[in-house]
Amino acid sequence: MHGMFLPKKFFVTSGHAQDPESELNAFDKALMDAGIAQCNLVSVSSILPPDAEEVEPTYITPGTITFAVLVRMDGVDGDRIGSGVGWGMCETKSGKRYGIVAEHHDNSSKKYIEKKLVDKMHQMARWRRMQLKWFKTRVESLEVDDDMNGCVLTALVYLPWEEEQGKRMPFKSRAEMEIQEKAYKISPHARKIGTK
Repeated sequence: MHGMFLPKKFFVTSGHAQDPESELNAFDKALMDAGIAQCNLVSVSSILPPDAEEVEPTYITPGTITFAVLVRMDGVDGDRIGSGVGWGMCETKSGKRYGIVAEHHDNSSKKYIEKKLVDKMHQMARWRRMQLKWFKTRVESLEVDDDMNGCVLTALVYLPWEEEQGKRMPFKSRAEMEIQEKAYKISPHARKIGTK
């Protein structure tokens, strides 16, 4: 039995930013750098469906409720900050498969964060009495400038709908769409995912 939302596709992205006023501003800018600032993000945990397909980062319609494994770290002047996700496919002895996602943030180097992610994925597989068949990692790091607030984030983002659904025209006619585009100043080519 499937739950109410079983994602078929996902992508991985990351971003970093600095701001002189606040960590919150730096976080918002980092989301922009990652290309997901327009989403209503909902944090979820660490399992990928067995048939989930990784795709290139995709623009999601503004306001879409978007599920993601989001790893974030904040810092101030002089701090070295890093965040990362690792994802891979596990398999039982009987051949059943599904994916896992590991998270880590640290003041250490990219190489160390990558090692921690790999260690965590192997550990997660062992706990489940499964074997890790393959894995990938993505890490974002930043050394925060003086008198600045910094943020790094890494995200594995589940796509909210099938691409075919997302590409449907939201209005009855092209003329109606052009009127709406002028009103909101949004490119019609930007609507790829999540538009009804």
